[in-house]
Amino acid sequence: MSDQLRAPDAPAAEGLAAPYDALLLLSFGGPEGPDDVVPFLENVTRGRGIPRERLKEVGQHYFGFGGVSPINGQNRELLAALRKDLADAGVDLPVYWGNRNWAPYLTDVMREMVRDGRRRIAVLATSAYASYSGCRQYRENLADALAALAEEGLELPRVDKLRHYFNHPGFVRPMIDGVLASLAALPEDVRAGAHLAFTTHSIPTAAADTSGPVEDHTGGGEGGAYVKQHLDVARVIADAVAAETGTDRPWKLVYQSRSGAPHIPWLEPDICDHLEALHEQGAPAVVMVPIGFVSDHMEVLYDLDTEATAKAAELGLPVARSATVGADPRFAAAVRELVLERAARERGERPAECWVGALGQSHDLCAVGCCPSRAPRPAAAGADSPYA
Repeated sequence: MSDQLRAPDAPAAEGLAAPYDALLLLSFGGPEGPDDVVPFLENVTRGRGIPRERLKEVGQHYFGFGGVSPINGQNRELLAALRKDLADAGVDLPVYWGNRNWAPYLTDVMREMVRDGRRRIAVLATSAYASYSGCRQYRENLADALAALAEEGLELPRVDKLRHYFNHPGFVRPMIDGVLASLAALPEDVRAGAHLAFTTHSIPTAAADTSGPVEDHTGGGEGGAYVKQHLDVARVIADAVAAETGTDRPWKLVYQSRSGAPHIPWLEPDICDHLEALHEQGAPAVVMVPIGFVSDHMEVLYDLDTEATAKAAELGLPVARSATVGADPRFAAAVRELVLERAARERGERPAECWVGALGQSHDLCAVGCCPSRAPRPAAAGADSPYA
């Protein structure tokens, strides 16, 4: 299992990134001070008619951390790691960073890229799984940015979003090591019986059911590609941990960070409800494994490190929270491999596939009907893109 989960070394040769002349790290964004919190939340919720006073209430999570989301700092670290990895591998590819909801804003960065002469851009979104909010919404934001540049009379670049990397070894292996480290940090008398709780962002069941390509869509709250992909990753990690510790541990996929109207069904169970259920069942300890998140941003720090950890303390249940991938050098190398793999296919070559688990390698191009929105909007980097 450890050999399977070690990412292969990618060849280092000048020109292997062609036809791409830039890589764009595309993320969510977050406030960097107390005065940024409400304007940031207004960006996130634009068009939903949420009163400013309500946004101030929602912003208390951020105010509790000095009004600073860690996500921008973590993206700066990842940006540095990507640049170092590419340079060390001899791949001459500039890396830019843009956000959907806060500075540096996507449109501003794409304008800068165009003025720098970039014409073919590979895009890495900081979301590893298929869903509307994790994939198509980023593609809609790319389309919005291209539309803005077109209005300014600028020459439009071609943008290609890199495939979902949820099952890339360079993404999965660091999470396995994080679970092993968290187990080792638990008290010895509860370590052997510790359960694993794999967590990801809850989304409406209707959105989950229509996640991924049309052939993966389901009904009745089964969760479509979103749930299927998370379950596959959780199974790979659980199996690897069992192989490396000699203990087969109970595990479950659970959810966190629910928002929205209470009458709309969302994926369940919530992590705090799950901790209560495990306590009632007599579980001696739990490792919370945030497989749905690339970095330790606010929803990890608050919903797991603060809220869920407080619930566990109330129950007297020992817990540990394993690390996200963040700027791990293995993840940076995986991004390089994703770029070179896609570049090779764009040149008409057939590069080796790189994935673990049961689902195989994800698609390069989102098909028509993939992760649809309730109100259709133009989306770039897909089969239905209005931009070549």
